[in-house]
Amino acid sequence: MVEQPGRIMSVEIAEQPAVLRRILGAGAPEIRGTARTIAAKSPRFVLLAARGTSDNAALYAKYLLEIRLGLPCGLTSMSTTTAYGARPDLRDVLVVTVSQSGGSPDLVASARAAREAGAITLAVTNNADSPLAAVSEHHIDILAGPEKALPATKTYTASLLALHLLVEGLRGGDGRDAAALPDLADRILARREEVRRLAGRYRFAERMVVTSRGYGYPTAKEAALKLMETSYIPALSYSGADLLHGPLAMVDNISPVIAVVTAGRGGEALQPVLDRLRGRGADLMVVGPRARVDEASAGFVLSMEGVAEELQPILEILPLQLLAYEVAIARGQDPDHPRALAKVTETH
Repeated sequence: MVEQPGRIMSVEIAEQPAVLRRILGAGAPEIRGTARTIAAKSPRFVLLAARGTSDNAALYAKYLLEIRLGLPCGLTSMSTTTAYGARPDLRDVLVVTVSQSGGSPDLVASARAAREAGAITLAVTNNADSPLAAVSEHHIDILAGPEKALPATKTYTASLLALHLLVEGLRGGDGRDAAALPDLADRILARREEVRRLAGRYRFAERMVVTSRGYGYPTAKEAALKLMETSYIPALSYSGADLLHGPLAMVDNISPVIAVVTAGRGGEALQPVLDRLRGRGADLMVVGPRARVDEASAGFVLSMEGVAEELQPILEILPLQLLAYEVAIARGQDPDHPRALAKVTETH
């Protein structure tokens, strides 16, 4: 019997509310305990290391750490240690390595080097028995269960929630503000037919642009990555501020633009960008609050009343995962098995 293309990805997208519930239940106490242990060491700076989808989760953590904790935070260039042999002084620095598999050699080598350089090392993975977990001082299991489709979906949202709970634990919070997320995720995923209709707009797209600001920017980057790896559409992701600094010139009424509008300060900062895009006649789709969805544009309305801005990325990626899946199916691709990709990418 021939397996339906994309069946595994579809199932794993649907599993996400259950995964979020598992983290909030079984995972939260352990994450709080790890956060307390790290907080007692008073790190003065945070470095984040990741690749691919996990890199977008790490970018989300960067926003959380800088805004919620006021900690300076940067994304590492792993080749400085793995290729060039640099050994910076990392005493009192928290190094967080995010990886679904925990198996990529450069991530493992970078974490090992960071620990040897005096860093507080934390691995955030979906595999407690991974080499990355073994070389790191602390580990957080995102409890997503086996992920078989090549495009990461449930491990991405699981990583976001785990990182949110970590940051809340570092600041002495209990993360109870995330309790509503699983039920809200169920409601969004129930609107699959709505996403399928939107996907028809992009069946023949030759390129796309995805933009956002603030907490929504990692969502834009992850949505672009999902579109590229499932349907092979060149999808460029930009901060709305960067889009205005040149790339706006390539936007026309043929190349679609997806704007991720987070309810809050990030969405407010994006409004001038939406105005400019509409002024250029862009083929625009808005994912966000009803007030930001213009009648002349396509849109997927997300009701975020009562959801803190920093939690919204965990929900706003869901319709975009569905969109990537539906566009791939419409274009005759199998999103479970994108060409030339492997589940564990071994970079060095």
